[in-house]
Amino acid sequence: MATLQSLALTSPVSHSLLNQPRSVSGIPSWVVHRSANSLFNGQSLHVAHSRLSPTRWNCKKCGPITMMVKPKIQFIQGTDEQTIPDVRLTKSRDGTNGVAIFRFDQPSVFDSSGEVGEITGFYMIDEEGVLQSVDVNAKFVNGKPAGIEAKYIMRSPREWDRFMRFMERYSNENGLQFIKK
Repeated sequence: MATLQSLALTSPVSHSLLNQPRSVSGIPSWVVHRSANSLFNGQSLHVAHSRLSPTRWNCKKCGPITMMVKPKIQFIQGTDEQTIPDVRLTKSRDGTNGVAIFRFDQPSVFDSSGEVGEITGFYMIDEEGVLQSVDVNAKFVNGKPAGIEAKYIMRSPREWDRFMRFMERYSNENGLQFIKK
């Protein structure tokens, strides 16, 4: 969700929305200007102005809507990695830091890297935002790419907890299971 909020706050339309709250029956809403400059080929973006009529909300549990983002891993931003990694975790005895090592055998990024760009890092994306690392190494066999090893270092209990929340979501989505050795 943090990623979606940051994208919304950088758009040209959102700059016109800031500091213009209105209230309809006690529920804050935002005013949208009729047009704003679009980043797409210099075209203007026209937004129809709608007049909100006061309505009474019958829902007692109404609240903010949370948008769910499918947890994913990327090496090139915007290109999801399809290969499921082998993940090894280590944590210090006092719990203050830890390391996660991801090993990908024959990752799909090798198939598309020539078309969409170079590997720029290791990105773990979910509804809370992005965890990233630049500690990425490729393995070559007979001159051909065979695998990738990415390392993510956690330097605090807070970073460990955030990583574990990502891994729980990612493992549920991709059928991974935890095996303690």
